[in-house]
Amino acid sequence: MDQNSAKEGKGLSIIAYITIIGVLIAFFMNQEKKNSFTFFHIRQSLGLWLMYFIFGYVVSGFDSWMLTYSFWIFFAVLFLYGLLGAISGKANSIPFLGDFFQKLFKSLGN
Repeated sequence: MDQNSAKEGKGLSIIAYITIIGVLIAFFMNQEKKNSFTFFHIRQSLGLWLMYFIFGYVVSGFDSWMLTYSFWIFFAVLFLYGLLGAISGKANSIPFLGDFFQKLFKSLGN
């Protein structure tokens, strides 16, 4: 990805990290331009949101405030990492899961 692509797709990349609806908005608005930087962050954000909902469902079954707060902090740090990457115009994969999300959702953006 070049610097021009990052500059053009920065706005939609930031929107992708703001709620699951932001992912959908960024995805459909990017269908016309097909910006690779935006699609990178859409895949990262979609993977994070799906993991958040799946793990949130599992964690909600436990009655432990330590587990709940750990869950929130873990995902807050990952979302913040992705969001700061989008703001700075960098395509940094999210630690541990980013490459997996890129492979899993590779059909998004083709």
